[in-house]
Amino acid sequence: MIIIPARLNSSRFANKILVDILGLPMVIKTAKQVSSLDKVVIATDSQEVINLAQEHGFDAVMTSSSHQSGTDRINEAVNKLNLDDNEIIVNVQADEPFIEKEVVQAVINRVAKSKENKEDIMIVSCHKEISSELADDPNHVKVILDENLNAIYFSRAKVPYHRDHYENSSYNGHLGIYGFTKKSLNKFCSLTPSKLESIEKLEQLRAIDSGFKIAMVKVESKSFGIDTQEDLNNALKIFKK
Repeated sequence: MIIIPARLNSSRFANKILVDILGLPMVIKTAKQVSSLDKVVIATDSQEVINLAQEHGFDAVMTSSSHQSGTDRINEAVNKLNLDDNEIIVNVQADEPFIEKEVVQAVINRVAKSKENKEDIMIVSCHKEISSELADDPNHVKVILDENLNAIYFSRAKVPYHRDHYENSSYNGHLGIYGFTKKSLNKFCSLTPSKLESIEKLEQLRAIDSGFKIAMVKVESKSFGIDTQEDLNNALKIFKK
C-alpha cells in the first residue's frame, strides 16, 4: 500500500499540497502519479483534503494534527486500517507530484526482497547521483553507504568530504521515499527521537542511532520535493515539457 501523508499547513509554503499542478491539486497529482503501482491512501489532518481525495476516487484517513512527521501520520493511518503486519507500506510525500513510478517500484521491490530473504532491515529508501554543486545545498540530503548498500549516515552537510578535491566528485542524494512493512513501521515510530535526528532534522537517523538498518537502492530521477514557490516554478518549467 502507498500512503501519502498530507498535512495541510506548511511553514515554508502555505497550503502547498493544494496548489495547481498541471490542472490537479498537488496531493492528487502525486496520488495519480503512483496509483498504478498499488492501492493509494491519503493520510491527512484536513477535512478539505478528505473531500478532495474522495472527489478524485482515492481513499483517505483522518489523522491527528499533532504529528511531528509524515511517518508518524502514516503509522496512525495503517493502524486505523488494521493492515497485516507483513503488508508493504510505502511513504510517498505529497509534495512529489513528478516522482517517477520506477523509483517507487524499486523501493517496493527491495522491501519485498528483504521480506523474502528475512533480512534484518527496518526501512528501505533510495538515492541518486547528484553533482558537487547540488550537494552544496543543505536541502539536498546526502547519504553515506556501506559496502552492503545500507545507509551509514544521512546529512545536510556535504559528505563525504573529498580531501583530494576531485573536480568531478559526485554524491549520493537521498530521495525521501520510504518503504516498510507495517511491523517495521510500528517499530520505527515506537523509537525515541535521537540526538542526531534533532541536530540534522532528519528522522531516518533515529533508526541508525538505534542500531537498525536502512537498505538503499540506487535510482535515476529528475523529480524533487516542492518546498517553496521557487521549487514549484522550477518544477513546472522542467515537467511541462
